[in-house]
Amino acid sequence: MASQAGSRKSFIDSSIGLARSYGFHGLDLDWEYPSTLTEMANFGALLREWRVAVNNEARNTGRSPLLLAAAVFYSSNYYSLDYPVQTVANSLDWINVMAYDFYGPGWSDVTGPPASLFNPSSQVNADSGIRAWIQSGMPSKKIVLGFPFYGYAWTLADANNHGYFVPTTGSAISKDGSIGYKQIRQFIVQNGATTVHDTAVVGDYCYAGRTWIGYDDYPTIVTKVRYAKDKGCLVTLLGMLPWMTTGDFHEELHKYGVVISMWYLIMNK
Repeated sequence: MASQAGSRKSFIDSSIGLARSYGFHGLDLDWEYPSTLTEMANFGALLREWRVAVNNEARNTGRSPLLLAAAVFYSSNYYSLDYPVQTVANSLDWINVMAYDFYGPGWSDVTGPPASLFNPSSQVNADSGIRAWIQSGMPSKKIVLGFPFYGYAWTLADANNHGYFVPTTGSAISKDGSIGYKQIRQFIVQNGATTVHDTAVVGDYCYAGRTWIGYDDYPTIVTKVRYAKDKGCLVTLLGMLPWMTTGDFHEELHKYGVVISMWYLIMNK
């Protein structure tokens, strides 16, 4: 779609029409991920043309312009391939930085924090990615930090070796190891699992027997919110994006108050 001017226009026009027909406030693009120089160029062209079309539609109809956002890689550099950051900054109202899925059974043969805020041993962490976006020219006030309402479960190679970055034999609980927050809480209770909050990486994990789960719990989310609002990365970000807020989100909300606390902190800067 993004490779040709005609198909870009068709997509843009239909997306604007769809948003208006349902009374949406805006549109969010999810391209995971432009992976060549050509695709990055096409990504930039799509955003530029989308912004022009949105502004023209608003001017012609007298309506407020639709908001434009995009879900992006945790860093402005996608495996040595740079996003067109200036175009992204000029075209979008904000970016949703997908600072999660750093470690998972499908691509990691050791345990690891799926969504670490920091990582002393690696540049793969949310703070490193946010700094890269800012240093590349993305205004901090257009950056939204994503965090997960799910985790990943591994099978430990040795039940007595249960920290971060230890050997595993594959996924646990589900085929790909993914597990929702509600299921994680149930696993902890039903198995008397040991829970650990690691302040160095800012992440949580639990284990029972040979099953090990990495995830974000209350203290991690609170720390991430404070990072976003209290100049944790030298500047204040626009906000936070929980992924995803369906299913057990509603059932856990009354019990843990994670999201209420999160948004309260953000809105009371």
